[in-house]
Amino acid sequence: MQINEQNRHTQAAAASAASGTRARSQAEIDQGLRAFMLGVYNNMVIGLAITGLVALGTYMLATTTAPDGSLALTSFGAAVYTSPLRWVLMLSPLAFIFFFSFKIETLQPRTALIMFFAFAALMGISMSSIFLVFTGQSIVQVFFITAAAFGSLSLYGYTTTRSLSGMGTFLFMGLIGLVIAMVVNIFLASSALAFAVSVIGVLIFAGLTAWDTQRLKEMYLFNNFDAATATKASVMGALSLYLNFINMFQFLLMLLGNRE
Repeated sequence: MQINEQNRHTQAAAASAASGTRARSQAEIDQGLRAFMLGVYNNMVIGLAITGLVALGTYMLATTTAPDGSLALTSFGAAVYTSPLRWVLMLSPLAFIFFFSFKIETLQPRTALIMFFAFAALMGISMSSIFLVFTGQSIVQVFFITAAAFGSLSLYGYTTTRSLSGMGTFLFMGLIGLVIAMVVNIFLASSALAFAVSVIGVLIFAGLTAWDTQRLKEMYLFNNFDAATATKASVMGALSLYLNFINMFQFLLMLLGNRE
């Protein structure tokens, strides 16, 4: 009897210890996930700040006030906005994304982060022309509208228990169709098609925001990342969410922005 009693105490102690180990492991997972997602959002916000500051700085360097009080381009502005260099600035971010995606596995974490911030600066130069087209007030208003929508969608993607994996294929097919429609409209210059493209673009990148957030969460939970891999994954995650934010902002600006 005494031996059986001791065995029961031993088994109870072992069960309690195992339960404590599982609890600590789950706590560590939750803490690691919070740190990972916080790193993703921090990098994304810094990238957006760099883009905004570089865009504003480029616009200020590219424009001046003419003697009659109108806005005129400086020599730098003429090179950026009217010379063949503008096509290089427009297409280089796309080339940068492909290069970055293929090289991310071989890059050091710090190098990957620096490259992401350099890409954000390049995007700032490319996007600086919006200050020539839209009023400053409407740009600010649309930015905050985009931030509110992005925050809500990302929170939904992080907290929902519903799997959004099925949306991925549908959204990427829609994205390909969107790009084709945008290229076609370069030649057609149809205002109706441009409006439809903007509406569909907002919907696609809204869906991608929620989908990418859930994908990043699950990627961390189902992979045993070391510190270096987690850092690079957070940079790639920041790039994905950054692109969703930027594209949603641009399409909303086309819909809601007041033109100069």
